[in-house]
Amino acid sequence: MKVTATRMQARISEQIRAGALMRLLVLLALTMGFMPQARGEASSFTEYQVKALFLLNFTKYVEWPAETFAQPDSPVTIAVLGEDSFGDDLNKAVAGKMVGGRKIIILPIASDDDWRKCQILFISASEKKRLPEILARLKSLPVLTVGETAQFAEQGGIINFTKKDGKVRLEVDLEAARNAKLLISSRLLNVADVVRGKP
Repeated sequence: MKVTATRMQARISEQIRAGALMRLLVLLALTMGFMPQARGEASSFTEYQVKALFLLNFTKYVEWPAETFAQPDSPVTIAVLGEDSFGDDLNKAVAGKMVGGRKIIILPIASDDDWRKCQILFISASEKKRLPEILARLKSLPVLTVGETAQFAEQGGIINFTKKDGKVRLEVDLEAARNAKLLISSRLLNVADVVRGKP
């Protein structure tokens, strides 16, 4: 009976988190100009529209050390490492957007050194084999690493996109975030699964 009650609590907690994530996604989409085919249904978004919305909004829910930015108005930069499956969705998401008085821009990656110049680095599934090397080189740097492969967070990536029941979900490694000196808002943690570290 106790095991059944525990499972039921876990299921309810999961449903609450999924519902909160869905509401957040719809709200973000409306503010971004992404409209689902059926009004109010986040399930109508493509996978990479959802991911683009979250990458943009990580800029609001993550705090970087002040020394990360050269100037008070230096932009917040997002870069994609590996195969870019966003099409134009990421560019549309950030177009004209600002956070804390800073523009949000997409940084093209020309060399490995460019990894260190961004605040958010999305590492695509095409880089799965190089993932340990990439994460080792970024360890302790104030870069929010975001991935989409199994075990990404367990390998030291900070936020991972997973899929459950056909929906995009978030995993967060708080220890990796703290090592990078990044502070993640409780509002984001409330809709994510924490795989390591305590809020």
